[in-house]
Amino acid sequence: MLLSLDAATVRFGERAVLDAVDLDVAEHEVVCVLGPSGSGKSTLLRVVAGLQPLASGRVLLDGLDQAGVPAHKRGVGLMFQDHQLFPQRDVAGNVAFGLRMHSAPKGEAAERVRELLELVGLPGAGTRAVSALSGGEQQRVALARALAPRPRLLMLDEPLGQLDRSLRERLVVELRELFGRLGTTVLAVTHDQGEAFALADRVVVMRDGRIAQSGTPLEVWQRPADAFVARFLGFENVVPGTVVGEAADTAWGKVPVPEGSAQGPRTLLVRPGGVRLGPAAEGLPCTVAARTFKGTHVAVHLQPEDGPRLEAACALRDAPEVGDVVGVDFDAAEIVVLG
Repeated sequence: MLLSLDAATVRFGERAVLDAVDLDVAEHEVVCVLGPSGSGKSTLLRVVAGLQPLASGRVLLDGLDQAGVPAHKRGVGLMFQDHQLFPQRDVAGNVAFGLRMHSAPKGEAAERVRELLELVGLPGAGTRAVSALSGGEQQRVALARALAPRPRLLMLDEPLGQLDRSLRERLVVELRELFGRLGTTVLAVTHDQGEAFALADRVVVMRDGRIAQSGTPLEVWQRPADAFVARFLGFENVVPGTVVGEAADTAWGKVPVPEGSAQGPRTLLVRPGGVRLGPAAEGLPCTVAARTFKGTHVAVHLQPEDGPRLEAACALRDAPEVGDVVGVDFDAAEIVVLG
């Protein structure tokens, strides 16, 4: 295992910002740590980098305990959200910085800089001033600088956070392809689930300094561990219920659940695609309170006579108007009984 955190704990006063976290990252794996502000994800990154001391626990790289090993000797690369480029140096000077710190011969460093600028899509940009670059170009330079010393582990702290959405979506695809070509081992933190799911082999969701769930993007999306993870991923239809057989009693009435679901008092997630709309006389009567266009579909917000709101996903041509009354039933295949 390239990286292992063993009961890693960081305290700020009495508060555990990182609370006995165990995490392994295999060589060539891309792991994204996801969570809201204050969940401990950036502290985890700083611990691995050697920028934040542990109160207890261990960080191991290639099986070696990093206690007492300074940041510049850990062989890891770190790229921050604000890029932290040197304004007095040109693009090539920024990319070459880590190579100079490692005393690379001048000719070798120049060739490495040229190679990396081509790799990140900025061929021939070495003499440009960083102040003349766009946000996306600065992000590419920061990435090239982090990759220059060939770190065994590359760590990214909200790498695309300052970019507009269309640029983020394009660059995250490029990053995924680049890491695949290079075989880079990556540990990234972000609060953007779309970014994490597009980039990662494995997603780790954090809450209050602990790991709430770890799994492939598909596993986490299909089966959130609990109500916190489900809501953090953007699912609104989370409701308590009592499961008996293949149905649950909820505030929305009887809701079917998949065969073999855990019985008794549970929390249910109903995906928007599992909320089916029909004539008002059939199913749970709901009034359309709002509609939100999502690009690929319309999110229809429904208010039952009693109970919390529901969100349904509809094709634009099928979406009812605000104020319409519809009947709702549920698709068991789109319902998850949470742990």
